[in-house]
Amino acid sequence: MIKGVLKTWKEDRGFGFISPDEGGKDIFIHISALKGTSRRPVTGDVIYYQVAKDNRGKYKAVNAHIEGVEILEDKAAAGFFYTKQGIVLVMLALVAIVAAVVALNL
Repeated sequence: MIKGVLKTWKEDRGFGFISPDEGGKDIFIHISALKGTSRRPVTGDVIYYQVAKDNRGKYKAVNAHIEGVEILEDKAAAGFFYTKQGIVLVMLALVAIVAAVVALNL
């Protein structure tokens, strides 16, 4: 992970720029790179991030988090159990458990 300071943040647009601690060009960061953080970023926050190229070949921050800010539960993973596939998987697991209990009692 790379460490930097959030130099600018445009709350109304959901993006800003990080000044890397090791120098170099500022890195673009979009709010989507901060998935799961418990609060929105503010100028001056210390950000840990990875760098990737966007579809136009420009560098951007990804997989970022704010130093000292809690990361909330991964809602996508938890949401799996509320999908059709998740419900089917849970039902199959329950059927297997019931079958095992019945088999052990015979």
